[in-house]
Amino acid sequence: MRTMPAIQRSEFSLALNQVANERGVDISVVLDTVKNAILAAYKKDHPGIELEEYSATLDQNTGEARILFKDKDVTPPGFGRIAAQAARQVILQKIREKEKEAILSDYKLRIGTIVNGMVLRFAGQNIIVDIGKTESVMPPQEQIPTEKYYLNQRLAVYILEIREGQKGEEIIVSRANKGLLEGLFKREVPEVAKGSVIIKDIAREAGGRSKVAVYSNQAGIDPVGSCVGQKGVRVQAVIQEFGGVEKIDIIQWQENPKDYITQALSPAKNVTVKLAKEEKTATVYVPADELSLAIGKEGQNVRLASKLTGYRIEIEEDKTLKTEEAEMPEESKEEKKIKLK
Repeated sequence: MRTMPAIQRSEFSLALNQVANERGVDISVVLDTVKNAILAAYKKDHPGIELEEYSATLDQNTGEARILFKDKDVTPPGFGRIAAQAARQVILQKIREKEKEAILSDYKLRIGTIVNGMVLRFAGQNIIVDIGKTESVMPPQEQIPTEKYYLNQRLAVYILEIREGQKGEEIIVSRANKGLLEGLFKREVPEVAKGSVIIKDIAREAGGRSKVAVYSNQAGIDPVGSCVGQKGVRVQAVIQEFGGVEKIDIIQWQENPKDYITQALSPAKNVTVKLAKEEKTATVYVPADELSLAIGKEGQNVRLASKLTGYRIEIEEDKTLKTEEAEMPEESKEEKKIKLK
């Protein structure tokens, strides 16, 4: 019975043991895959054969391989080199697969956190971002509409999920998700990172404006002041991550819905809130000169306040409500004008 030359241990046995010991791949799985690869290589040199009638044997200790046709040894002379190449390719592929599995397992634990990344390339509308150990995908809906991206650009991204793509599982990252904003505050504000200040909720229109509701049940801690920082240094660090264009309102979370809606409509002041709790709607009466602030540009302020509080908010002008200046006597107004001059 003719046998093909043994594949050198340096190419087969040692590599097989490396995969088994270091990568945790079952040896029998690798051997079966190598056998299939050897049969495929044999068919390539013998087109037209039916592989169902052929089988391959492989000695895991010596690397000796044979091709059998109905239990008859039909291994061609000189086939050992081809078998060795097939074995090497399969083992390397198994190593790559295990490495990818390990990386994905690591990033599955990091879903919901932020990482620093770098723009590698553009794949259609998708942006491929290097996040350290591997690449990730930022689809168009997770990009900030007002941002311009370029090669080698460094930016923080939010690990959103791992989902099945065209080439297997892929890591999806986001710049538009509100989780990125929360992660940046955890990075910039020690009180948030430690949990003494809690971010209750975030309403965000990426690239435009965001509202962040914060709360603390620890005495002596000002949650809003902690997030703003001395002279606004902390919130400005977050804003700079978005190129300085996204405005961020930090408000005090309130358990009472009326107070919460009042806070959420900031920077508008002197508002009166009437609730219909069952319908989850709120009618807010605002002085005439505060209307534009309450509504915001293209309705953005009231829209974000509604998202934040969970109430449908309707703004109405109340002419009986006057701002501080409107209530001042005429003499005081004149004095104020003189001081301003």
